[in-house]
Amino acid sequence: MTLFAMAVVLLAGLAGPLLATPERARIPIVVGEILLGVAAGRTGFGWVDAGDPILSFVASAGFALVMLVAGSHVPLRDPALRVAAGRGAVLAALAGVLSAPAGFGVAALVGTGHGLLYAVLLASSSAALVMPVLNETKLATPPALALTVQVAIADTACIVALPLAAAPERAGRAALGALAVVAAGAVWFVVLRWLHSRGLVDRAHDLSKSRHFGLELRIALIVLFGLAGLAQLVGVSVMLAGFVAGLALAAVGEPRRLARQLFAVTDGFLGPVFFVWLGASLDLRALGQHPVMLVLAALIAAGSVVVHGATRLLGQPFPLALLAGAQLGVPVAAVTIGTSEKLLAPGEAGAILAAALISVGVTAWAASRAVRDAESREAS
Repeated sequence: MTLFAMAVVLLAGLAGPLLATPERARIPIVVGEILLGVAAGRTGFGWVDAGDPILSFVASAGFALVMLVAGSHVPLRDPALRVAAGRGAVLAALAGVLSAPAGFGVAALVGTGHGLLYAVLLASSSAALVMPVLNETKLATPPALALTVQVAIADTACIVALPLAAAPERAGRAALGALAVVAAGAVWFVVLRWLHSRGLVDRAHDLSKSRHFGLELRIALIVLFGLAGLAQLVGVSVMLAGFVAGLALAAVGEPRRLARQLFAVTDGFLGPVFFVWLGASLDLRALGQHPVMLVLAALIAAGSVVVHGATRLLGQPFPLALLAGAQLGVPVAAVTIGTSEKLLAPGEAGAILAAALISVGVTAWAASRAVRDAESREAS
């Protein structure tokens, strides 16, 4: 990995803003970044080597940051969110219940025997995709708040459940690892709250602002990478560490200065690197060598639409119901765990990631439709 290669990766990342520029389409920025990563990586021209250890390391740091920002955007202090908490929990529960028979049904059809893994994938959502979409579109309706709760619950539950589903024989170790990361995040929340109550955070903020020290960002990154390092040590995805760290910030109130700093380093550098790397890591050509895996990709994508679309029965607007089915972090973590532990069949990793890519496209349509519906209601 050279600096020139990093420039190529960041250049590919510009596809995100370019594709997202037309306001009418409302395409999330990550769509362009992932798609150009596909074109530049294993599936396409091979300009980006997703297997490079340095690039993989930087992308892992970007993944943790993306999840931290996603967690920090959960409006835990918003009274309206507390009102929507019950409804969001019901929506997440319905999707979770339906995902079990759907996941085992998919496994039976393709013959992989990974029904529990598919159930977790179908129940999962992606705060890393949904939260930025809600922020970009400025949707703050009660159904959108319920969606926020649903995504937060689904993301957290599936992040914890994934290692158990991927390797049930190691469920105990995976559960203890996830518990260790969550406990460490809880300790950080308690410490952060104590520092706020003593006014130490405000004093550090004033000092950092007047002397240009960047203390807020430095401390946030130290805590994030410390939690991410713990996650790697205990065999848990860094996405759990990032999301837990973000929720801690959201619970005590994220300073605007820190939010701007995190936005700069995430959306301007490490975030695009991660999404381009993700696209580059997809080997969609392998699907052609195993036709049954094309069927698997289609079934997982369709199953996600059906499982999450079913929340329409509870009164959730259809675009927001589909938006909850956005998948990113959990499929990536599933492929990472499955590949490293040699748990997946040939082509299965590509099928899982291809289904996630389809869900990103559905997310783009759902976001655009949700905004148009909101604008139509305001106009009437």
